[in-house]
Amino acid sequence: MSTNTLKTFVLLAAFGGLIMGIGALFGEGGLMVGFVVALLVTGASYWFSDKIAIAAARAKPLSEEEAPWLYATVRELAGRARMPMPRLYLSPEAQPNAFATGRNPQHAVVCVTQGILQVLDRDELAGVLAHELSHVRNRDILIGSVAAALAMVVTFLARMLMWGSLFFGGRDREGGNVLGVLAMAILAPIAALLLQMAISRSREYEADRTGAGLIGDGEPLARALEKIDAYARRVPMDVDPAQASAYIVNPLTGRKVNFAALFSTHPPTEERIARLRGRRAA
Repeated sequence: MSTNTLKTFVLLAAFGGLIMGIGALFGEGGLMVGFVVALLVTGASYWFSDKIAIAAARAKPLSEEEAPWLYATVRELAGRARMPMPRLYLSPEAQPNAFATGRNPQHAVVCVTQGILQVLDRDELAGVLAHELSHVRNRDILIGSVAAALAMVVTFLARMLMWGSLFFGGRDREGGNVLGVLAMAILAPIAALLLQMAISRSREYEADRTGAGLIGDGEPLARALEKIDAYARRVPMDVDPAQASAYIVNPLTGRKVNFAALFSTHPPTEERIARLRGRRAA
C-alpha cells in the first residue's frame, strides 16, 4: 500500500469520526445517525470523488475528434510515464487552469479549462499536462480528490448544523449542546481546509519536478505557471473553495478572502517557477 493510499484511509477515518462526533452531540440516536451518514459520506467520497470534482467544474467529456493534438500529447506523456491514458474533460471556464482527479491511474481524469486552451502555447500546455499526469503517477489524485470531496460535504453539513441550531437550539433544555454544535459547525470547515493545505503544498512541488522530467525541460511549465497565475488574478472562476486545491494554480487567487495566506492550498507560484528554473526565489 502506498503512503498516499494509507493517508487517504486515515483521512476517511478521521472525517468519519468527525461526523459521528457531530451526531453524538444530539445523543445516542444522533450517534447512530452520524454513523450511517459517515459510512455514506466516506464511501461516496472514495468511489465518486472524480464525479464530484467534474460536476463542480461543470466539465464535459472531450473527444479525440474535438482535440486531436491534446489527445496525442497526453497519450505520448502517459506512455513515457508508463501509465494508462486518462479520460479528458473540458470545463467551460474562461480562466486558464487544469486539474487531475480519480481514485487511481486506471480511473484518472485530466480536466482542462477552455481558457487554458486559448492562452497557452503547445509547449506550455504540454508542461501543464505533464504536471497533472505526474499527480496521477505519484498517486496524489486519490488523497487530493477524497480530501476535496470530504471538505465539500463537511462544510455543507457544518453550515446546515449551524443554521439548524440557530433556529431550533432554544428548545435544548440542557444548554450545552447548542454551543457545541455551533463550535463544531465553525471548526469543521477550518479543519477540512487545514487538512487540504497540509496535503497539497509538497505534492505540487513534486508534480512540478516530475512533470518537468517527463518533458525534459522545466521552462515550458514555468512559463505556463506565470501565465495562469496572472490570469487567475484577473479572471474570476466560480469554484467551490473545497475544490480549489485540485487545480494547478489556485483558481481563487484574485478573490479577496480573509486570512488568504492561512487557507492557501498551493505553495507560492513564484517559488514553484524559481525551482523549475533551477534557482530558489530570493
